[in-house]
Amino acid sequence: MIDIKNVNLTLQKNPILKNINVHFERGQIHGLIGRNGSGKTMLLKCICGFVKPNTGEIIVDNKRIGKDCDFPKNVGIIIETPGFIPYYSGYKNLKLLADLRGNISRDDIRRTMEQVGLDPDLKRHVRKYSLGMRQRLGLAQAIMENPDLLILDEPMNGLDKDGVKDMRQYLLDLKARGKTILIASHSAEDIDVLCDTVCEMDKGVLSVYRI
Repeated sequence: MIDIKNVNLTLQKNPILKNINVHFERGQIHGLIGRNGSGKTMLLKCICGFVKPNTGEIIVDNKRIGKDCDFPKNVGIIIETPGFIPYYSGYKNLKLLADLRGNISRDDIRRTMEQVGLDPDLKRHVRKYSLGMRQRLGLAQAIMENPDLLILDEPMNGLDKDGVKDMRQYLLDLKARGKTILIASHSAEDIDVLCDTVCEMDKGVLSVYRI
């Protein structure tokens, strides 16, 4: 699903990614671990086409990012804090996003919200959501159009114990349906429970230590 070849990125003369080479197979959950500032989030942004590396090649589903397409197709994304219109409800935020492409129905949106533990009829504005509710809403926007690939940066952030349990099970269910998931996490337990492969990043260098 994802093939990264000789990727380097330097920003303001600071090396951020150093000769990254890795392959992520389809239909598995792949873990990416590392301290803050190690380069995890920047690598995810490069895969998504948000940042262009100085050298190298990123291929997602047989398409070269930045050449064959600007952004990967059929992908759901959570990177850093999900952003929503604060004075709209969760459902209205998702409806606005869904209307951009018109691929899913209102029932699809409602069903997705219920799957991640949110009430689609809740009128509360997103600005009054807890951090955990925002994270659930972020996952809902990432999965509501049924993408083949999910790229998730710290998806458990802000969830309570039950929320983490629910999220893990949902991600495993998505894998069972053939989805490919790339997840960056600080939690060793999340990685152990979820991931088929694990890579570690440190100062822009990626090491594969479990396949």
